[in-house]
Amino acid sequence: MLRRTLLGTCVLALATGLGLGQAEAAYPERPITIIVPWGAGGGTDATARILGSLLEQELGVRVTVENRTGGSGVVGHSAIANAEPDGYTLGIVTVEIGMMHWAGLTDLTYEDYTPLALYNEDPAGVQVRADAPWETIEELLDHVRENPPATLKGSGTGQGGIWHLALAGMLANADMEPDRIPWVPSEGAAPGLQDLVAGGVDVVTCSVPEAQSLIDAGRVKSLALMAAERSEAFPDVPTLAEAGVDWRLGAWRGVGGPTGMPDEAVETLVPVLEKIHGMAEFREFMEGRGFGMIFLGPDDFRQFMADSNESLGGVMQEIGLAQ
Repeated sequence: MLRRTLLGTCVLALATGLGLGQAEAAYPERPITIIVPWGAGGGTDATARILGSLLEQELGVRVTVENRTGGSGVVGHSAIANAEPDGYTLGIVTVEIGMMHWAGLTDLTYEDYTPLALYNEDPAGVQVRADAPWETIEELLDHVRENPPATLKGSGTGQGGIWHLALAGMLANADMEPDRIPWVPSEGAAPGLQDLVAGGVDVVTCSVPEAQSLIDAGRVKSLALMAAERSEAFPDVPTLAEAGVDWRLGAWRGVGGPTGMPDEAVETLVPVLEKIHGMAEFREFMEGRGFGMIFLGPDDFRQFMADSNESLGGVMQEIGLAQ
């Protein structure tokens, strides 16, 4: 009898121990960190913080956002890729991952990450002054084609930045030299647009939301969007494809982690991220600030990054910015 009791006690203890082990192994069981490769207060930081807040609410663990800046995005992207692949360090992977290695800044590529969800894409728009003589993108492209190179000047970011590549890619895909409109570097879209209004440049490629205040003020007009389809927010702006130019490019942001993340973490995080994407609180935040919304899960996000990497590399090679 005593032997049976001891045996039963041992079996119960073993079963209890296994149950506790399973509970302890459930993901997530401790805080999660989201690394942002860009500075506090910027667009990537803002979207990471709303995501972190809603993830914390859904997962029941603390989610901390950590800015790791420097090296034109290399520092933060490296921190994400080199983190312990346990599901407790995630990061916001941005379009620059398809540019940095072409420029010789790092060996990192999209293949160094576990893609979880693409949640934002802001296609480039083609902005000109409101009093410019071109009413359509076709008229602008015809003008560029029929006049000597360097007749017009473009701006919107630094040399080799995403909006510079947007302009170069548009020209190349319209069967013109990618540098036919010389680039005037700026510290971003806002100073580039101010230069446009002042007459210092003639074309600014940037997202349409960045130009919205000047469009609403009647000082700037947008001729085209470098997207697969028209934007619900700007339905009157046609796509480049409608003008026969097969070129799409935009800034984008997605959630990823280092390669080798456990299946349990991926299978937990992806449905939660998709749920958050559909929440009214998240949609109001994104749409209220002009961030384009898109959702792609792991497989589609990986293919999206591969396509982005190829198109960005092609343009950088054409304009001599690839190493």
